[in-house]
Amino acid sequence: MTTKVLIYSEQAEEYLAQLKPQFPRVEFYAAFSREAAQPVIAEVDVIFTLAHVIPRDLLAQARSLKWLQSMTTGTDALIGVLPSHILLTSCRGAHGPQMSELAFLYMLALNRNFARMLQAQAACRWDRYAQPLLEGKTAVIVGVGYLAEHLAARCKLFGMRVIGVSGKPRQHPDFDAILPRTALREAAAQADFLILLVPYTAETHRLVDGAVLAAMKQTAFLINLARGGVLDEAAFVAHMRAGKLAGAALDVFTKQPLPADSPLWCLPNVIITPNVGGHSDRFVEQTLAIAVPNLRAFLEGRLGDMQNVVPH
Repeated sequence: MTTKVLIYSEQAEEYLAQLKPQFPRVEFYAAFSREAAQPVIAEVDVIFTLAHVIPRDLLAQARSLKWLQSMTTGTDALIGVLPSHILLTSCRGAHGPQMSELAFLYMLALNRNFARMLQAQAACRWDRYAQPLLEGKTAVIVGVGYLAEHLAARCKLFGMRVIGVSGKPRQHPDFDAILPRTALREAAAQADFLILLVPYTAETHRLVDGAVLAAMKQTAFLINLARGGVLDEAAFVAHMRAGKLAGAALDVFTKQPLPADSPLWCLPNVIITPNVGGHSDRFVEQTLAIAVPNLRAFLEGRLGDMQNVVPH
C-alpha cells in the first residue's frame, strides 16, 4: 500500500521538490490551507508541519494518521491535541544557529544601545560613547535543552558567565552552574541578560512573573525566545514603565500576531520581532536533515531508529 504524506506548510512546494526525488514511491500532497488539504486529510498516513500551524479541526479529521513530524523544536501546541497512538517527532536540534544568532543580535543591540546609534545617524549627529562589552557579563538561560546548550557554548566564546535554570538540574561544560527552577529568582538576580528558552507547559505558564522581574537588576535585560505564555506580560509592562529594567527583546507573545494596540509596541528600549527566532534562509534544509532519515526509518518499519520522538 502506498504511503501518503501531507506537507502542510507555507514552504510545502520547497519540501516537495526535495522529498519527491528521494521517495518516488511515496504519494506526497503539498498544501497550506484547509481547503487545499481537505480532500486528502482523511487518507494521509503522515503529516509534516509546524506544530503550531496546522488547524486543530483539520488534524481531527486525519483518521488514518500514524505519524506527525513537527518541523519545530517545540511541540507543546500538539500535546493533549494529538491522540496518544499517533507517533510524534520534532526537529529538536535543527534551529540552534538561528536562535543563538538572534539572541546575540539582541544582546549586542541592547548592551551597546544600538537604537541610539541609529537615531544619531538619522540626525546626522556624531555621537561617540564608550561601548559596553559582553565579556564578563552573566547570561542566565531559563530552560536547558538543546537550544540553550547551543547558545551557552557561544556565550562562553564571548567570555560570558553562563547560568542555566532547569526543571532537571545537571552539569554541562558550557554552563558555570545549572540551578533548579525553584532557584529562578536567585538566578534572575545575577543576570545581566535573562534569556527565556523554556518549553511552554502548565508548569511554565507565567514562570517569569512580577516576583522574578523584581529580583532582576535595574541594569539587566530580558530576552524571550520561548513562548509568550512563559512571561507575565502585564507585570513586564509595569516593570518597564516604572524603569525597573534596562530593556528587553521579545520574539514571542501571548497573542500572535501582536495586536497593533498592544502596549508592548511602545515600551522604551524594547525590541519587538515577529516570531522569527526559529526561521532561517536554510529552514527547509535544516528540518529535512531530521525529517528525511525519519521518513526512511518509518517506511522501513524501523520506528526505534526515528529521531526526536516526543512522548505525549
